[in-house]
Amino acid sequence: MNIHEHQAKEIFKKFGINVPKGVAVFALNELEKKFKILKTAKIVLKAQIHAGGRGKGGGVKIAKNRDEAENYIKNILGMNLITHQTGLKGKEVQRIYLESGVSIKEEYYAAITLDRNTEMDVFMISTEGGVEIEKVASETPEKIIKIWIDPLVGIKDFQLRKLASALGLSGTAFREAIDTFGKMYACYQKNDASLVEINPLVLTEDDHIIALDSKFNFDSNALFRQNKIVEMRDLSEEDAMEVEASKYNLNYIKLDGNVGCMVNGAGLAMATMDIIKLAGGEPANFLDVGGTANADTVKNGFRIILSDENVKSILINIFGGIVRCDRVAKGVVQAVKGLGLNVPVIVRLQGTNAEEAKTILTESDVSIIPADGMRDAAEKAVKAAINKD
Repeated sequence: MNIHEHQAKEIFKKFGINVPKGVAVFALNELEKKFKILKTAKIVLKAQIHAGGRGKGGGVKIAKNRDEAENYIKNILGMNLITHQTGLKGKEVQRIYLESGVSIKEEYYAAITLDRNTEMDVFMISTEGGVEIEKVASETPEKIIKIWIDPLVGIKDFQLRKLASALGLSGTAFREAIDTFGKMYACYQKNDASLVEINPLVLTEDDHIIALDSKFNFDSNALFRQNKIVEMRDLSEEDAMEVEASKYNLNYIKLDGNVGCMVNGAGLAMATMDIIKLAGGEPANFLDVGGTANADTVKNGFRIILSDENVKSILINIFGGIVRCDRVAKGVVQAVKGLGLNVPVIVRLQGTNAEEAKTILTESDVSIIPADGMRDAAEKAVKAAINKD
């Protein structure tokens, strides 16, 4: 789960991390009140969307006075902001964050995330702040300093000093950086975050350390104990059908292809998408119906898949372990009849009660294309999608 920058900075404030004074604006009629709270001439305006690259897309502006700020707000609020992370579709800006301007001497990068290879947290810093860290990692990886933290022990003082020293800081700035890094890690742990990122973390002209930006990703599996974080969720920033799928405990991710996929198990779903590509097609989605698929699950899965108008065929690939293939087959038949599908449906069922399932499909009066194996299923699904076009 993601949150907006202004929400992330509220979390930072609670943990004592220095951030510029700021207010969020949701509508033009709030401006008078919000300007009074801010009480500053130089204002930084930031479009609030769940995507990076806002500045290059025209979503970040610096205003020298209130009149200039108002003009920027009128242009940005409600605009369709396109960045390298939003794709060509872009995202509508429904809120703007106004901040007091800061006099910057240096810009740095700081982040904490989980390193699955070492099963430890990794704290990363760099003197190359304010730019895309992926570019730094690709072109000059030596400029990213990393330390690994045992989550059972936590971050140590010597590690905090090492991080601050790597930025070449001294005096007040050195002490404030150590304090900030320690609070970042506490923030990361206590909120069940999977990523805490500050880009840029800045050194001001008067030698103070301030988080000029902030980004959080949260572990979705831990949200049950993070009610205040869940309250920050902005469903308008998420794909509508992914949100709808989550209501039925379906793991759905929309892709750009035309072959819809319904599979049980994440591993099998990934393999199914791979073999569709090997057959010359493109998957339209990732959809894992889980280990307890039944008629309702299958029907809801069909509804979600068919909400994508690009889908020209649907491949159902089920391996029956806990899931009984005959139950899935009954669900497929009911769904095809009930939803009045007008796209080809290719079904490959293997495992528990697979023979019974094939009989159900064969004896049904609905148009379903059976498949004997994964390659056969993928080839038939790709061919059906091409013919449908």
